[in-house]
Amino acid sequence: MDAQGRGRADNIDPADQWVLNPSTGEYELRLTPSAPQSGVPRPRRGSPANAGPGAGGSTRRAPERESPATPGPDVPGPRRRRGVPAEPPPGRRKGRTKPKKSKAKKILLWTGGTMAFVLVAVSAAGYLYLKHLEGNVSTTDVGSAGKKGFSKDEAFNILIIGTDKRTGKGNEGYGDAGSVGHADTNILLHVSKDRTNATALSIPRDLIVNVPDCPTKQPDGTEKVIPATQNVRFNTSLGQDGRDPGCTMRTVKAVTGISVDHFMMADFNAVKTLTTAVQGVEVCLAKDVNDPDSHLKLSAGKHTIQGEQALAFVRTRHSFGNQGDLDRIKVQQQFLSSLMRKMSSSDTLTSPTKLISLAEAATKALTVDTGIGKVSTLKDVALELKKVPPKNISFLTVPVRDNPADGVVRKTVIVDTNTAPAIFDAMKNDVSFTTVKQKGKKEKAAVAARLKGTRSAAADIRVDIYNGGAPAGSAQETLNWLQNTEGVTKSSQLGNADATLSKTTLEYSPDQADQARKLADLMGLSASALKPGKSEKNSQGLPAIVLTLGKDFKGAGVSLTTPTKAPEVDKSTADKTVCAS
Repeated sequence: MDAQGRGRADNIDPADQWVLNPSTGEYELRLTPSAPQSGVPRPRRGSPANAGPGAGGSTRRAPERESPATPGPDVPGPRRRRGVPAEPPPGRRKGRTKPKKSKAKKILLWTGGTMAFVLVAVSAAGYLYLKHLEGNVSTTDVGSAGKKGFSKDEAFNILIIGTDKRTGKGNEGYGDAGSVGHADTNILLHVSKDRTNATALSIPRDLIVNVPDCPTKQPDGTEKVIPATQNVRFNTSLGQDGRDPGCTMRTVKAVTGISVDHFMMADFNAVKTLTTAVQGVEVCLAKDVNDPDSHLKLSAGKHTIQGEQALAFVRTRHSFGNQGDLDRIKVQQQFLSSLMRKMSSSDTLTSPTKLISLAEAATKALTVDTGIGKVSTLKDVALELKKVPPKNISFLTVPVRDNPADGVVRKTVIVDTNTAPAIFDAMKNDVSFTTVKQKGKKEKAAVAARLKGTRSAAADIRVDIYNGGAPAGSAQETLNWLQNTEGVTKSSQLGNADATLSKTTLEYSPDQADQARKLADLMGLSASALKPGKSEKNSQGLPAIVLTLGKDFKGAGVSLTTPTKAPEVDKSTADKTVCAS
């Protein structure tokens, strides 16, 4: 207890142990009481040690040193604080009467103490619960197909896979009960570096692709390479011949050119458990639906669905559009938009019951790569995604056309090479498909200004070329092209750079800006590739600008200018409700 005249330690009010710290504004627990005080008044400094109350020194003391002793006839009674009644003399009381404090203060103190203990308990329980959730998550080691960890400071790509594997009670009656679990629903989710936008690109399961060689980890720890297959459906990139999600990730890279960092995979049960955990997802129908294949029966209008009904909704395709998989994809995108809105709603986030149910359902439903296999990492991924406004989450589908090899009966599709590459390039270069508020306009203007100004003649450019991540031989290829095709005769190829770069760069000193602008024109470099700095001395001891070819290098003479605006596409956004038709 604090030593402010509150009596003996065995009469401590528990609330009195919580003391307000004026420096922090927080209540602090003080478990160690002050040393017991003597009933005899302490003499003032400078007074004789044996001086009594009547001695020449003053007997006035600081309030915290007051004694509850009964004064003698010649000794004035002890001073007491205002508002605290005097105690009766010894022998005339049946028990100690504790000083009363205001009810509001006592409640406040008790609340502070209780909350502190609750927080400690919750922290301990939270750690144990986190370990429990971690035990729910299944992981797959995809090796070099994905990243080893997750960065909160970079753009990231996650492949979301919904398999047609029938696991769990109640799923036996859906289609092929013996499926090995093909990639039935596939969404490549790109989240921008600045978290202002995200793009969810659906990949049709019936898209004809070339599945590359797939190194897969075996149960005994060894690695087996599953041979590539040509002209097969995309959904066979998983499950077929023992392929794991890493094979699907590699296939996405082969089709789109976009590297996939991680994957999340769920089976039939996921839709049922997640929608039940949030107590239903709202969907909208433009017309009545009665589908005997999926068992979906709903009237036109809005409905809140969960469990079996939610699964039937995302499986239905014969009741929408042209009754094909592309129309079902649109319905699934609308469903996911609604699920995202429900999961991030205040109704869900402020309900401990829903949050716990959601955490249990999500961790049990998902299989992820080892790079994000910890619950703490999954939490980080979710928090980064939550930063993106729903209005800037775009849902679109890989542009396709009918496969001419099918003949009259159209069963599969192929990538539309006229329109798809622009979408892939926009995602690779972190370009939004929605209008987002631009940050750092002054900085962007300053970068753009690097390309403004005079250009030197090609013959006046002195440049040293390094390979900083491009395919082997790229520096020599570029040297030959510049010298023999573009007339940049004062160029040299100096091997590999010290570091690997994702983007090609061109560094130069201020007096070489005209050379840098000319070379940027020839190479098709954007203003961001130009790095004002200093030059280096070439083999003749003359100043030369430095061209370092990065991973984005596409070949000598191929422009490296990245898109700044996404193409116009048919899309929907996560903030809007669209009625399935």
